[in-house]
Amino acid sequence: MTIQIYNTLSRKKEDFIPLEEGKVKMYVCGPTVYNYIHIGNARPAIVYDTVRKYLEYRGYDVDFVSNFTDVDDKLIKAANELGEDVPTIAERFIDAYFEDVSALGCTKANVHPRVTENIDLIIEFIETLIEKGYAYESEGDVYYRTRKFDEYGKLSHQSIDDLKLGSRIEVGEKKEDALDFALWKAAKDGEISWDSPWGQGRPGWHIECSAMARKYLGDTIDIHAGGQDLTFPHHENEIAQSEALTGKTFARYWMHNGYINIDNEKMSKSLGNFVLVHDIIKHHDPEVLRFFMLSVHYRHPINYSEELLDNAKSALDRLKTSYQNLKHRKGSSTNLDENQQEWLERIESARSQFEKEMDDDFNTANGISVLFELSKQANYYLMENSTSEAVIDRFLSVFESLGSVLGLKMEQQEELLDEEIDALIQKRIQARKDRDFQLADQIRDQLKDLNIILEDTPQGPRWRRG
Repeated sequence: MTIQIYNTLSRKKEDFIPLEEGKVKMYVCGPTVYNYIHIGNARPAIVYDTVRKYLEYRGYDVDFVSNFTDVDDKLIKAANELGEDVPTIAERFIDAYFEDVSALGCTKANVHPRVTENIDLIIEFIETLIEKGYAYESEGDVYYRTRKFDEYGKLSHQSIDDLKLGSRIEVGEKKEDALDFALWKAAKDGEISWDSPWGQGRPGWHIECSAMARKYLGDTIDIHAGGQDLTFPHHENEIAQSEALTGKTFARYWMHNGYINIDNEKMSKSLGNFVLVHDIIKHHDPEVLRFFMLSVHYRHPINYSEELLDNAKSALDRLKTSYQNLKHRKGSSTNLDENQQEWLERIESARSQFEKEMDDDFNTANGISVLFELSKQANYYLMENSTSEAVIDRFLSVFESLGSVLGLKMEQQEELLDEEIDALIQKRIQARKDRDFQLADQIRDQLKDLNIILEDTPQGPRWRRG
C-alpha cells in the first residue's frame, strides 16, 4: 500500500511519491534557541522523528534537515537581560535541546544548520530576489514585495485582499506595502550584526529556512514540516521567497502538527501554564511523554495534564509487561505447539495492520492500538499449556520492530533491589517451600507497600515496580 500524507497545500490526503525513488528530502523547522524547549516544541520533534523512522522502516533513505534559529529578536532580548552575548546563549540552549530531544528518543537530523553559519548564503539569496524585482532595500532594511508573487496565500488558503485587512506598518518600518515582510534587518545600536550590501544587519526570520533548505536539499524538496502555527506567515513566506528565486515548486508535501493545550487551556506564558520539557523529564520518564504525544493523531490538538501523563505511563507499562512476560517464558518454551502456524499468522496480521494505519497519514494513535491488540494476543498465547519458542521469538521481534518505529524501547531496564526487598523476596520463597502460605501472603503485602508487585509464575517469582 502507498503511504498517504495529508498535504496542507491541497487540504487532502495524497499518495506519497518522492522526487527520487527510494529517497526522501525532508526539512523540519527547528526551534529558536533562547531557552529550554517547551512541550509545544517537543511535539513536532517527536512527530517528525516518528515520520522519519517510519519512512526508513518502509525502506526509504531519508535526508532529514532541521535548523536552529540562533539569532533573532528573542535571542537579542535574552542576551540583554542576562548580560551575555547571543552566541553563548544559543550554544547553551542548542546543547540543552539535544539533551532533551535525545531523552525523548529523537534521532539527530543529518544536518542541523544554523543561521549564523549561513549568513553569506542568505545575503546572496536576498541579492538575487532584489535583482528579480521581488525585494527592495529601504534605509538598511530589505523587504519582500508580497504582491509580486501571484500565488501568495496558497498554503494558508487566504486571499491577498483578506490579508491586507489585518496588516499594518510598524513604527520604524519603511515598506512599500503593509503586506511586505523583512528579509534583512538593519542593526540597532549594540546588536549582533554582519556586513551586507545594505549595511550592518542580520537576516529576517523567514529567509533562513528558504536559504538553508535549498543549500542542503535542493530547489525542490519532498516534505516540509512544522507546527500548525508556522503555516502563516512563516511557511507562506518561505514559499514566496523560494519559488520567486527558483521558479520551481519549493516543497511538494506540507505537514503541520496540531496545537497543545494545558489542562484544556491554550499554552501561553501570560496564563502561566508554560511547561518546559526540561522540567517534565525531571519527574517523568521521557519515553512516557513521547508515548503520550503519539497517542493522538499528529494533526489533532492534544491536551496535556499530569493525570493524562500518568494514564500514558500505565498504558505503556502494560505493553512492556506483555513483552517482559514473553521474554520470561521463552526459556521454558518448546517447538511442539500444534497451533504454531496460526499464531504466526496472527502476529503477521498485526504487523500488516500497523503498517496500514501508519500508511494512512502516519496514524500513530491507531498504530498504538494495534500494539495493544498484539499485547492482548500475546497474553492469550501465554495462557496456553504449551508454547513455541518460534512463536515467542516472533512476538518479541514484532514488538521490538513496531516499538522502534514509534521510538519506544520494549525492554525494561532492570532495577537493582535494595537489600531489604531482596531479603524479603528470598524469605517469601522459603516460606512457600515450607508451605507457610500465611507468611508468604504477609510478605507479598509488605512488598506491595514498598511498591513491589510480585507475580508467581511456573518459572519462579517475577517482580516489577508498581
